[in-house]
Amino acid sequence: MKLKLNIVGLLTMGVLATPVIFTSCSEDAMDSVNNNVNNPSDVQAKFILTDVITRTAFSNVGGDFNTYLSTYVEHEVGTDNQLWNAEHRENEPVRSSTFNNTWGTVYTTLKDARIVIEKCSEGGPQSGNYATLGMGQVMAAYNLALLTDLFGDAPYSEGFKPLEIRNPKLDKQEELYKQVNAYLDAAIENLPKGDTHGSGSVGGQDFLFSGNTSKWLKFAHGLKARYAMRLLKVTTDKTAALNAIIAHVDKSFANATEEAKFTQYNTSNLNPLFDFQWSRDGLAASKSIGDKLLDRHDPRLNRNFMNADWEQINDITLASDSYKLLAPNGLNTQIKYHYLTSTFVYSQTAPTQLLSFHELLFLKAEAMQRLGQSASAIEPVLKAAVSAAIKNSENSVNAAFAAPTVNANGKIVETSADLTDADISDYFVNNVKPLLTANPLKEIANQKYLAFFGASGESTEMYNDIRRWKANGENLIELKNPGKFPLRLPYGNDDTTTNPYVQAAYGDGQYVYTENVWWAGGTR
Repeated sequence: MKLKLNIVGLLTMGVLATPVIFTSCSEDAMDSVNNNVNNPSDVQAKFILTDVITRTAFSNVGGDFNTYLSTYVEHEVGTDNQLWNAEHRENEPVRSSTFNNTWGTVYTTLKDARIVIEKCSEGGPQSGNYATLGMGQVMAAYNLALLTDLFGDAPYSEGFKPLEIRNPKLDKQEELYKQVNAYLDAAIENLPKGDTHGSGSVGGQDFLFSGNTSKWLKFAHGLKARYAMRLLKVTTDKTAALNAIIAHVDKSFANATEEAKFTQYNTSNLNPLFDFQWSRDGLAASKSIGDKLLDRHDPRLNRNFMNADWEQINDITLASDSYKLLAPNGLNTQIKYHYLTSTFVYSQTAPTQLLSFHELLFLKAEAMQRLGQSASAIEPVLKAAVSAAIKNSENSVNAAFAAPTVNANGKIVETSADLTDADISDYFVNNVKPLLTANPLKEIANQKYLAFFGASGESTEMYNDIRRWKANGENLIELKNPGKFPLRLPYGNDDTTTNPYVQAAYGDGQYVYTENVWWAGGTR
């Protein structure tokens, strides 16, 4: 039931068009008999961009990275097979096979993004398509940052010349981030220039913004803010960096309708969290996040959990039987259909967020706090962030109750009302604001943590944030798993078994528990 990337790609490239009927057989026609029309040797950049966006959202942002990392950050609990092993730190976090598929998919995505860039750069066959070039640069930056954030040093500068360099060296993370920012700076320059080549603009081939270059420009500025915060520990002039974060946020998405989200899921193209759970049933509801919601009297508590009979649970208290069915992090039994699950594992058509509006607001709130601004100045920004986050959560909850595959196989029962603007406002005033006043940075972090719990693929970003905060000595998010916290992911075995540079860096894999990545204070 996986998303069929090859079919999506072929459809968007137009190569499955109605066949032409020939009345004679010319020599030219005979010459093309052995050509595979479903595997064209040259494709316009805009069609490649479609696959880059799709693969980024489904496989790289929403796929195995996010599924495993949701258990590391305790948004979910692994309760079966590989996810139980990961939950209990039984080999899975150090195995080179664990993330091998996604390791390869990120490189495939990077290769294709680079092809888009080459085609539309000066001297390329579509030179003059500056906007498409900028889109390719944004996607290259996005995937390169994803790669190095999770694995640290990685092959890149020599990584796309298989006929010339069979064993590419690892580039330092510091150098990789210079490339990330160079891509984004170039994109910010190129996107406003538009597309002037005869092949035309991307239009509907763009599954994020339908060719809207102003939104792509906002996306680029938002990523500049994200990565500036990521690099804060290793940045010399932190005040300038924090001011730049705020400036980039202000140039990015103005509301949730503009955010970079992938919305192409339906009855056959499945939200990846749903896809995993529907086929594996490997996740259970996290007691850790349940406790955080309980502590804050958060209204999402009554919306975000389901029992094994597909009924929403709205009575979780410390004394309730339902509370006992939240899976204890790192101490749970390997069992299916016993613990509660999050509602989000049913969110079949919920979008995947590449960069959400609420993330930008949390970045701005954190930057303001680190610049020494008062809680009263931060309050309206954090309130807008919390409101946008809860509305995003509600979209995913409602997608769960409308899930076509689930409802075709039984009855999924909703027992609580949608959260309203009034509910959100009351929650902020009565519960969030006092905590913001008492400890602004901690409450900003915890609200961001709660916001990234869901079906949107944002657990990976929370993993990056938790590592970033830990590197500063800021234990802002209380994690309950008694096992060791993985500081990074192991390289994929496609390279640990073939490339001596990667093999040497991987060793026995135990470094994932001991060595921070560079931006978190490590050396690689």
